[in-house]
Amino acid sequence: MPAALGRMYDTMQFRATVRNLLAELKGARLEAMSSGRPTVFVVDVEARRFGTGGRQTGEIPPGLEVKALVAESETAGGRMGIRFYPDGSATGGSIEIVRTSGAGLRLRVDWLLGRVSQEPLGQ
Repeated sequence: MPAALGRMYDTMQFRATVRNLLAELKGARLEAMSSGRPTVFVVDVEARRFGTGGRQTGEIPPGLEVKALVAESETAGGRMGIRFYPDGSATGGSIEIVRTSGAGLRLRVDWLLGRVSQEPLGQ
């Protein structure tokens, strides 16, 4: 029974992290569109945190690996950013959330429309 509880906890953490990442990405896009100023969503791989601008309040729990593929101009050290513009577009990129089992999801940000989508890894 304890192994089943551990898997259930890991699944809950994974889903919560994906939900939080999606909400932050979509929120960054909406903020850029409503404020009329570019907004940057940042994943700090080394610090295991994410968020918009200087507010990196999201945490990446142990047991999850996060990888980001973003524009070179949005990379500084372990910090990777996706910049959203007031017209809804973005610099684009993808963020992978990988479980210890190797399963996971990829969140994609379309550069032209700034839309955020998700897909299982391996596609």
